Amino acid sequence: MLTGLTALTVGAVWLVVQPSVLASYHYNQHVIALTHLFVLGWICSIVMGAMYQLVPVALEIRLFSERLACWQFAFHLVGFIGMVWMFRTWNMKQVGHFGTVMTVGVGLFVFNIARTLLRVPKWNVTATAVTAALVWISFTVIAGLSIATGKCTYESTAGLATVGGISALVGGLRALAGYMSHFDVIGAMHAHAHLGGVGFFTLLIVGVSYKLIPMFTLSEVQSQRRAGLSVALLNVGLAGSFVAILLRRPWKTAFALVVVAALALYGWELTAILRARKRGPLDWGIRYFLTAVALLIPVSLLSVALSWSGLPLNPFTGQLENLYGFLGLMGVVSFAIMGMLYKIIPFLVWFGVYSQHVGRDVFIPVANNRLLEFSRRAGDD
Repeated sequence: MLTGLTALTVGAVWLVVQPSVLASYHYNQHVIALTHLFVLGWICSIVMGAMYQLVPVALEIRLFSERLACWQFAFHLVGFIGMVWMFRTWNMKQVGHFGTVMTVGVGLFVFNIARTLLRVPKWNVTATAVTAALVWISFTVIAGLSIATGKCTYESTAGLATVGGISALVGGLRALAGYMSHFDVIGAMHAHAHLGGVGFFTLLIVGVSYKLIPMFTLSEVQSQRRAGLSVALLNVGLAGSFVAILLRRPWKTAFALVVVAALALYGWELTAILRARKRGPLDWGIRYFLTAVALLIPVSLLSVALSWSGLPLNPFTGQLENLYGFLGLMGVVSFAIMGMLYKIIPFLVWFGVYSQHVGRDVFIPVANNRLLEFSRRAGDD
């Protein structure tokens, strides 16, 4: 989480120093570098760190391995810093190398959370959403590495192509690069971005909030069917959108509407949860989160407009695409993360300070000098 906050600060300073990035078309080295700083450094670092804490709490299980989490952090840190730097200098071969390091970290993360999910005593919509998000982030990094491979040439490796297993590796990379050349560059980049933005971030926000919002507001999910359908439609819409965007097919509007329908069901259920809450006032953490949910409305409208196959490719369309990405990442996802951090960080600090005292008898002096004895367990407030 500290790494994520540091990346957010560096990214904000970068925008202040080079504000023209916001007005540039998103297919250039500075925009791509800054985007990956926010996505991998800020958002992914926070989300992964939070999942190590929240998945066990939300699903009432223990994390499979803290040691794996430590190793994953090391790979993640080296990977995203190297990728951002190499994107900035547009050295795609080194992007691929650091991306491989990042992929190892993501693999450890997926394995750790997946093994944790195997311990879930009772499967629910949150567990389903988390599982689907793990699948989508796996596809996201594979797609990203494939795009980077397609932008590389392998003439300098000709001498190595006769050395043992390196020959097979170089041959595989050349074959993958040739395969990726069949796809439109912008379409592949947009498809990759949607896998991460919708498949990992948005799906996690939807799924985990079905557990956390009722917990923080003293409420409960009002319709399991509505919640489950929202997660199912989100997965179906994303899968169809990925293929349609990658292949530049006109039916991407239909799948965009499926995603919007899923988010509408989510908003409906979230409204029902809040109306049934027993805690009246909404604190700032929840307000930040609800602001993120409200921003889904303009993002959804932009997604439908940009998915129209007849949309002219001109500078104004490019600006709308920039706005769509910025609102999605720095609006929806970032506001949701900030809201949850206001809830999570105090809990983590409290737990770090007092966890060793959990289970002990606590004596609290009262006015008449008698002692009131409490035997408490973690979470019994």
